[in-house]
Amino acid sequence: MMVEENQNQVIDTIAGDSTTATLSEDETEVETANTWRNTKELLILHLSNKLLHGDLDFRIEAAREIRKLLRKSPLKSSARSKLADAGVIPPLVPMLISSNIDARHASLLALLNLAVRNERNKIEIVKAGAVPPLIQILKLHNASLGELATAAILTLSAAPANKATIITSGVPPFLVQMLSSGTVQGKVDAVTALHNLSACKEYSASILDATAVSPLIHLLKECKKHSKFAEKATALVEMILSNSEDGRNAITSCEDGILTLVETVEDGSPLSIEHAVGALLSLCRNNRNKYRELILKEGAIPGLLSSTVEGTSKSRDRARILLDLLRETPPEKEMAPLVLEKIVYGIAVQVDGAEKAAETAKKLLQDMVHRSMELSMKSLQHMAASCTTTTDISSKSNS
Repeated sequence: MMVEENQNQVIDTIAGDSTTATLSEDETEVETANTWRNTKELLILHLSNKLLHGDLDFRIEAAREIRKLLRKSPLKSSARSKLADAGVIPPLVPMLISSNIDARHASLLALLNLAVRNERNKIEIVKAGAVPPLIQILKLHNASLGELATAAILTLSAAPANKATIITSGVPPFLVQMLSSGTVQGKVDAVTALHNLSACKEYSASILDATAVSPLIHLLKECKKHSKFAEKATALVEMILSNSEDGRNAITSCEDGILTLVETVEDGSPLSIEHAVGALLSLCRNNRNKYRELILKEGAIPGLLSSTVEGTSKSRDRARILLDLLRETPPEKEMAPLVLEKIVYGIAVQVDGAEKAAETAKKLLQDMVHRSMELSMKSLQHMAASCTTTTDISSKSNS
């Protein structure tokens, strides 16, 4: 009982409830830090004992106190490591599957605070078997717990050593469900977690399937195209379309699917544009006859022309390739020269301003003409080579 009273006094001191208000700000910070250093070993030992040997109520209390200490302590990084060294992680993990909702909630928050900004703790939490219980929580369809479980998976997925374990444990499908049914924060965390997991090259092609296309497109349609969230969502869409025929079919079935990608090319950040152009290019490369008209119908040309000038190195190359694929259209669908000149001039104004727009537009058009002539020359050379080969074969057969 005495230990608990001392602990509560220490926590209050760390939280700023002591009589140090009359000291200067610097002196208060030093005194608070010293107080924590002098008492942390006793607190950590106390909390570890409560988790290891206490009943469920004591363990719930200890989990809550861990979160409180980590939120209020001036030495959060050191405290996270010290608490892990004291063995608090293993007893927190089984609490995730307790029938007591308070136990699940308290342990989730404690583990989240232990994992934040601590790579070693992230790895230890996964090694302690936290991933299957987190999946069980996602299956409950409890909005509050589901949001916390998704945040925990997001945090744990930031550690490269954890990615394969999280993927092979079957987490991605539950994150995809969160894209449709989760809270706003849950959806954001699910996209970020999936993006983290996609960095695991060994399993990247199998992380997402066609079922993720519709919710991702919906989220992309609703968000700001230049946001970090849009960059991650567009990267995931590109990954699906690059690896899955079902995914490519899903984009045409999804309301405004291709249009949303075209709008991202027009309004996105450089990275969002790169992924959006890549997604459209994947469609056209895999089946030009099917997707070329659909892409042109959504007005992709102006954004792609702009991307050949303003985009990243990768998006410029992709945009040029895609424009070459899109140019194979029936004569009645080809863009009139005057319309093309107006579009290029508009791009030039954005790039170099109205004063230099005419000169810039001229250079852009010359570059496009030059590129077109190169392609035409290559085509003629190919045809000439084919004719020569045919002639040689005929000569040999006659002789």
